[in-house]
Amino acid sequence: MATAPLSRRDLDFLLYEWLDVTALTGRKRFAEHSKETFDAVLDLSAEMAVKHFAPHNKKADAQEPRMLPDGTVELIPEVAEALRIFGEAGLVAGQFDESLGGMQLPAVLARASMAWFQAANAGTSSYPFLTVGNANLLVAHGTQQQIDTFVRPMLEGRFFGTMCLSEPQAGSSLADITTRAVPRGDGTYRLTGTKMWISGGDHELGENIVHLVLAKVPGGPAGVKGISLFVVPKWLVNEDGTLGERNDVTLVGLNHKMGNRGTTNTLLNFGDGTRTPSGEAGAVGYLVGEENRGLSYMFHMMNEARIGVGFLAISLGYAGYLQSVEYAATRTQGRAADDKDPASPPVPIDRHADVRRMLLAQKSYVEGALALGLYCAKLFDDQETAGGEEAARAALLLDILTPIVKSWPSQWCLEANSLAIQVHGGYGYTRDYDVEQFYRDNRLNPIHEGTHGIQGLDLLGRKVTMKGGAGLALFAEAVRATIVRAEALGGAASEYAGQLAAVLERVVATTGRLWGAGDPAVALANSSAYLEAFGHLVVAWIWLEQLLAADGRSGDFYEGKRAAARYFYRYELPRTGPQLDLLDSLDRTLLDVDPAWF
Repeated sequence: MATAPLSRRDLDFLLYEWLDVTALTGRKRFAEHSKETFDAVLDLSAEMAVKHFAPHNKKADAQEPRMLPDGTVELIPEVAEALRIFGEAGLVAGQFDESLGGMQLPAVLARASMAWFQAANAGTSSYPFLTVGNANLLVAHGTQQQIDTFVRPMLEGRFFGTMCLSEPQAGSSLADITTRAVPRGDGTYRLTGTKMWISGGDHELGENIVHLVLAKVPGGPAGVKGISLFVVPKWLVNEDGTLGERNDVTLVGLNHKMGNRGTTNTLLNFGDGTRTPSGEAGAVGYLVGEENRGLSYMFHMMNEARIGVGFLAISLGYAGYLQSVEYAATRTQGRAADDKDPASPPVPIDRHADVRRMLLAQKSYVEGALALGLYCAKLFDDQETAGGEEAARAALLLDILTPIVKSWPSQWCLEANSLAIQVHGGYGYTRDYDVEQFYRDNRLNPIHEGTHGIQGLDLLGRKVTMKGGAGLALFAEAVRATIVRAEALGGAASEYAGQLAAVLERVVATTGRLWGAGDPAVALANSSAYLEAFGHLVVAWIWLEQLLAADGRSGDFYEGKRAAARYFYRYELPRTGPQLDLLDSLDRTLLDVDPAWF
């Protein structure tokens, strides 16, 4: 991967010229930071990603993890070495408290830092990504003993973390999980059950793996209200922090995926008796918080992971875009449409209108998505540190945008990867180039952490209606504020503001019509179409924000921003019209079809 996986220039624009993240240093939590410390983190991340993560990306894809006869997992050695360097740099602990050995970085900087690694190597970067989410959950909901025993070693890069939700028979339907946790009377529980699709579920990359496992305690309520959350380490930890007995957690097998192959994806048995800690079967687990509140705790990690999956999709889309830009500038083929002289030399393919269409589409997707992701990360910082009404408003706006920041990049940055292959022509689908791997890696993200359909149900079924529609109202207020600024600026910005206003009012009206019909089944039948229309509205808003930030500035970078905004408003935002027409019609096609007709 000779091409840089991300654009530092774009990151600087978004972080400093648009979001003004240096203003965060005026808050107590970030007072020790400055633009210089932020730049140092970004510089280090870019350097490490290029030197230690990108070089083995293709090798890890070609030589995927292998389960050995003794039940251990073999990965290429470069993965462990990259993670060792990552841990020693302190980046796992980047956004955590200084008291835990962290840097107290703003989340928006931590996300920007991680994006370099996700763009360079999706598989290897997933191990610290999961570990950070696991540690964040335990810091928020665990006991001090759990923090000392499990979080501190994770932040030091010695332990890794996972989240264990799905089961073979349940998938995303967590109400149907069957893993049991029986209290032992000594403060521990014994877990039995099987978990499926567990990323990072087993490997030899560190000293230990800390599983966060959803399970049901006998006698608890039915469904999701009876789910509890447990820490279940691969190795039990003694009081002095040394490793003790091997817990009753067994790797049954590895799932062989089309992409993101460098991350182990596992089927795990808990408590099958393969091992007997303290002389009996059953995986030893430690309750997090209270019984029967496990799903609410896990949503802390799941919502963080949804934003992180969005960033992974963004990063892969961005990496493919940059490679296709470079390829299109150097690959010569054909002649200009008005050049009829067959003796004239061929031109770079980025001179052809249709190639420019594909490059502009990618640019509008990946740069729009990156801006959205960083905006949401900044909302998290505001939620945690702004205080008062500003914090409450940030939390509400982040809540409504989370399904978008997860699903929109997973759909449209994947499309960017598809276009990157197309720009490369026949070379694009060969393994000699990186873009086909980016597509395969990214294709997992529409499924990770809640499918497209689940995010649509969440957005339309819960987020826009919660608190009497307060989240939707706040979002509309934020968009209208941008529209007012754009109208005052005049020119193209004013034109786009008119388009954006029209789509916003349609989305608000359509939302009311869907729920006003009084039939939830009809309202939610086309929730995926609602998610897509809402997502395009959000990204159009984000592009107008970028256009305003670029006002008065000259040069190729800013002209590129204006061209991408123009493309999005001319080619992309109009897609919402037919989608909203469908929703307004209260169409019953998907409800009326009989499965027998398939």
